[in-house]
Amino acid sequence: NHLTATLLTSILAAVLGSFQIGYHTSNVNAPGKIIEEFFNNTWRARHNQSMSDHSLTLLWSLSVSIKDFGALLGSLGVKYLADSYGRNSILIVNSLSVVGACIMFASKASGLFEVLILGRLVFGLFCGLVMSLNPLYIQEVSPTNLRGAFATLNQVSFVSGTLVGMLQVAGLEMVLGTEDYWAMMLSLSVVPAITQYLVLPFCPESPRFLLINQGEEHKAEALLRLRSTTDKASCELEEIKEEAAHSQSALTISKFFEKRSYRQPIIIILTITLGSQLSGFNAVMNYSTRIFQAKFDNAKYLTLGVGAVNVLFTLVAFFLMERVGRRKLLLTGFISIAMSNLLMTIVDYFLHLVPELRSLQVLLVFCVVSAYELGPGPISWFLAAELFDQPGRPIAMAFTSMLNWGGKFVLALLFPPLLKICGPCVYLIFMAMALLTFILTWMRLPETRGRTFDDIAEEFRGAEEIPLHNSTGFNTFI
Repeated sequence: NHLTATLLTSILAAVLGSFQIGYHTSNVNAPGKIIEEFFNNTWRARHNQSMSDHSLTLLWSLSVSIKDFGALLGSLGVKYLADSYGRNSILIVNSLSVVGACIMFASKASGLFEVLILGRLVFGLFCGLVMSLNPLYIQEVSPTNLRGAFATLNQVSFVSGTLVGMLQVAGLEMVLGTEDYWAMMLSLSVVPAITQYLVLPFCPESPRFLLINQGEEHKAEALLRLRSTTDKASCELEEIKEEAAHSQSALTISKFFEKRSYRQPIIIILTITLGSQLSGFNAVMNYSTRIFQAKFDNAKYLTLGVGAVNVLFTLVAFFLMERVGRRKLLLTGFISIAMSNLLMTIVDYFLHLVPELRSLQVLLVFCVVSAYELGPGPISWFLAAELFDQPGRPIAMAFTSMLNWGGKFVLALLFPPLLKICGPCVYLIFMAMALLTFILTWMRLPETRGRTFDDIAEEFRGAEEIPLHNSTGFNTFI
């Protein structure tokens, strides 16, 4: 009874940005060998000799990972854009996606591999911005009892884009993943980008941004378009005014980290975000194809299975978010990831003795993926928007984005050497990270389901002088 066409349109238009990111996460694998040959041909035309295998590998790694580095840089602009332009900032950063896709498309025609790397970097800037701005907007326009579920749609869109990229790799590899059309494959993200440009301008601005940031109470009445009845909109406007009364007008980054009532939320965000990224999910996702190729003939279809499980359990999280709550989903996810990593270590040790265990290894890969998407994956991206008040929310989301993208970058960088050094024991490191995050989440995280932003912020303000786990309501499991 809270749903309106305007609300659904606004949210679906916003999450088209994360769909683009998911698409570019998986679509680069199909033409990988062809792009490497393009790099080699470019080098040969310049220097009359082929690149060494080592240099070619480094250049390919740079072209793939530069997106995550760009996302890390893009996160730095979240506060300025969110505070200055509100919902319009999503449209502004969408231009980076269009420009990045066009640059990638032009790389083949120009004959310059630097152009492709530049396009990936520009698109990375878009990734870092939109994965914070989207949850921020969605949380602020959603009703309290659907806030978490709608924020999870951002992750649903992301993993759906990933699966579309995988399906394209499987079904269109011989069409677009060829020497003639690989640049077109990399530029197809302009379709959802243009769709977003056509729809989002008709969606209302965040009432919280208009009232708290801009002081434009008369414009905040746009909330009427987002709610089913005038009474519900009026009650929510009063709640926003109450939050505005407790909010300071401006907040610098230094004051954000100095403010006492923010210390516990910062620790919680730091713990859950890094725990999500460093508990092994991204390593399993990035290297699942290699695991499957070593043991199965049809590794491509098993990789598609990973993508399907990814989408399925994100949808499960969407339906459970407002029924079960954030705490239960996070705790269930982290303990399941820890157990799966322990079992993967054991299976890896005995795989050469019992080859039949390879099927169990595939099942454990699916378990890690499903446990991550059940809670840690989607919640780690939007939880900061619930734990902080309006002035601190943009900085908190930028901080979350930096931790998420930085964690992805570090794990991608360190996993291959760790695997060589530690062997199967590398999964025990992931298990330890998941267990530590489980314990700290149990002790520190309040349940935010069904609570207003001001109610959550008030609990942190009232807990400044006492340990958080002794504060009434913080250690509830309901």
